[in-house]
Amino acid sequence: MTLLRTQLGSTLRGHRLRQHRTLRDVSGAARVSLGYLSEVERGQKEASSELLASICDALEVELADLLAEVSLELRVAAAGADVRPLAPTGEPREETVAVPEQAAPAAEPALALVGAGAQGRTAHRRGDAVSLAA
Repeated sequence: MTLLRTQLGSTLRGHRLRQHRTLRDVSGAARVSLGYLSEVERGQKEASSELLASICDALEVELADLLAEVSLELRVAAAGADVRPLAPTGEPREETVAVPEQAAPAAEPALALVGAGAQGRTAHRRGDAVSLAA
């Protein structure tokens, strides 16, 4: 089972690496200690909503988009698919996962396609983009 804090940290780190930014740069922009940001990225600390908002602002990522991405990754992990962290270089990965027939409907409109409307379809992920195919 993937923990929320682990997936949040992994996703935040992925965004930071894709921007070729250092922990020091992002921690300064977010006004968070470097050590604490590092612990959040490694899934060792639970980040408050205020802290997440500050980090997202520093990364120029919408908090809602971050949470939608994390939610999708957790759904994929719960479905038993192989969810790998980004490559150390920060390069996006490409993967194909099957969406199970009995997927629960999503509460968020942005994820509704991955919930009730996606049964029996395949989700294709490249970097941060996800598309569905029959």
